[in-house]
Amino acid sequence: MIQNASAPAFQRPSGRAANAQRPVAIKTGVAHHAEGSALITVGGTQVLCVASLEESVPGWLRGQGQGWVTAEYGMLPRATHTRGRREAARGKQSGRTQEIQRLIGRSLRAVVDLKALGECSVTVDCDVLNADGGTRCASITGAWVALALALAKVGRQDALRGQVAAISCGLLGEGAQATAILDLDYQEDSAAEADCNFILTADGGIVEIQATAEGAPFSEEQFSDLKALARSGMAKLFEAQRQAVAAGKDGQCTDMGHIL
Repeated sequence: MIQNASAPAFQRPSGRAANAQRPVAIKTGVAHHAEGSALITVGGTQVLCVASLEESVPGWLRGQGQGWVTAEYGMLPRATHTRGRREAARGKQSGRTQEIQRLIGRSLRAVVDLKALGECSVTVDCDVLNADGGTRCASITGAWVALALALAKVGRQDALRGQVAAISCGLLGEGAQATAILDLDYQEDSAAEADCNFILTADGGIVEIQATAEGAPFSEEQFSDLKALARSGMAKLFEAQRQAVAAGKDGQCTDMGHIL
């Protein structure tokens, strides 16, 4: 439930209200050589998203008259509290990395007309500079901005069918008394009884929902609370994206500041 009037006042570890998002900032044009780029900051999480366009497609798409959009994801060694080894040094990607970059790619393709894109490929690299929860959600939200700027720069903006962004929600507390909270940071994510990522489009569509109970199962009523929170937060993310793209189309490094 979002709030139980008979329960003691709920306090998040972050001190935010249950429905409060972290500040969001989007800076565009930070990768000077790329077709599109965005540095997105969500609270303590920071992701550099860079879109690169190539006039070719994977072999299995040649001659089919359509393009391809994909993504790669990674965390810098000191994006977290302790240094992690570079995956390139280990010689393979972790299962988590593969899962997240596939999610980003699926999310972007959901709002791209691949036929209208033509025979070219766009790869969006998402590199986490600082991680404080919600890195996949920030990556998707920032990747859309980088993609939109790249397509506009090469005159293929008509291939973009809409907006996609992502936000996390979770349950803090136990059982039926657990409280639904919006936009989890790392401390909250670590303590949550349920963790959900909502990938949604600006026209109300659902691309993907990842919902996991960390302990006991949660109810459909609780899931509805989480979904309602996600919907409420997405409107601000979509507006932040639109402002960033509008300001970044001149090709200059544009700092949108704290929009939320």
